[in-house]
Amino acid sequence: MGDAITSPQGQQIRHTSVQGRVSAEEWRVRVDLAAFYRLVAHHGMTDLVLGHLSARVPGTADQFLLNPYPRMFEQITASSLVKVDADGNILLNVGSNYDIPAYTIHGAVYGARDDVGSAAHTHTAAGMAYSALPDAMLPLSPQGTRFHDALARHNFEGVFDNPEERARLIADMGGIDAALLENHGYLVCAAGVPECWSLLYDLEQATLTHLAALSTGAEIIHREGALVSADKARIDAESQAFMAARWASQCRQLDILDPSYRD
Repeated sequence: MGDAITSPQGQQIRHTSVQGRVSAEEWRVRVDLAAFYRLVAHHGMTDLVLGHLSARVPGTADQFLLNPYPRMFEQITASSLVKVDADGNILLNVGSNYDIPAYTIHGAVYGARDDVGSAAHTHTAAGMAYSALPDAMLPLSPQGTRFHDALARHNFEGVFDNPEERARLIADMGGIDAALLENHGYLVCAAGVPECWSLLYDLEQATLTHLAALSTGAEIIHREGALVSADKARIDAESQAFMAARWASQCRQLDILDPSYRD
């Protein structure tokens, strides 16, 4: 089965399936990453064709999958994902290119973090608004608690097309899996696609709650640090325990809405 998009000139552009040209492990990750794109779109967390999600190619140290640029997240399929290496070379021709800032950001993460299998960069309205505020994320909700003392900050340096910024980004992140890119948006990374989606979704929900509470102008109720730390440990453990089941449930919902992400 192929996946088709329509060009500005009204032409239908069809990409054939690459399932037979990649390993079974890579194909599984491609399907998961395509599902990730569709979930981000379904939950209204896109910026048209901007932003990017990625996944490391299984069994490799320097290869990862990116979205074909420019294409809406709603149109991403497993076969349309672009495979690149650490030098930016396209390793499998799928008829599309990739966004240079995407390669710069995600390449930095994979090059520095062997434990990372997926990464995501978004700029939702809520994320960009919060990224312009100076204070730390408040543990106002279960999702917000997850990022208590676990949200790094990186100064905005303009469009991510400068390879020299990679080292500064990684230094600012340290070993933290979620980072606020000031006046820009978010960057999160995790062991795999399901974990990365869970982290990104919770960060967006935490941000919305944080901004909503501040917008009331009322006094914020603060919890004791020990209680927050204990709650964070419980939430993190629960999230990991149910990760596979939650991911499978969301993929089933995508299959009901539009299973073409699997193409």
